[in-house]
Amino acid sequence: MKKVLFVVLITVFLMISPGCSNSPQTATSSPNTNIEEVTSDASKESPAKQTSDTPSKNDSIKLVDKEGKELLAPYSNEQIEYARIWLQRGPNQEIDELNVLHIPAGTPINPDDETSARYPENVIQLAGSRLVDGSVTYSSNGDGTINVYNVPLRWDGNYPAGEDFYTEIIENTELVSVQEGNNEKIIELIKLLIVHS
Repeated sequence: MKKVLFVVLITVFLMISPGCSNSPQTATSSPNTNIEEVTSDASKESPAKQTSDTPSKNDSIKLVDKEGKELLAPYSNEQIEYARIWLQRGPNQEIDELNVLHIPAGTPINPDDETSARYPENVIQLAGSRLVDGSVTYSSNGDGTINVYNVPLRWDGNYPAGEDFYTEIIENTELVSVQEGNNEKIIELIKLLIVHS
């Protein structure tokens, strides 16, 4: 009888112990779930921390703009304008000098033709040192655009051409937006500038 009682007590004791119960297993599973939740939350936060330390695309663009401004800082707005316009419109980029001639309003478009119309505004003529380099004749609108006059560096033809011929040139100027261009090339062109009074 004592042996039976002893076996019953051991069986009851084993049933009560944590190893045999189902409830402790559930209890141990809930902390694991909490750990997973905390880990997933941490992994969600870490990419945000990483991206905040790395510069965005906009930041890198700002840095480039800043560097560009610093490169061109020693030069005047006029010098930068001449170089940008030649870089964009100059017929020949392989030049040894870039001549700048300011032509006042009222100057004949073709000084060799007595029937020539006159420039209605101040214009600037950019040209290389050789005829083959071509030229760009324009007036600035002060808003990043220019009016380009389709006139040659040297006039060839029969004169008098008649005032209508030149009036058509004035009326058909081309409105052009000036692009910023490559800063290194702009500086190279600025170093070739010769401004004539």
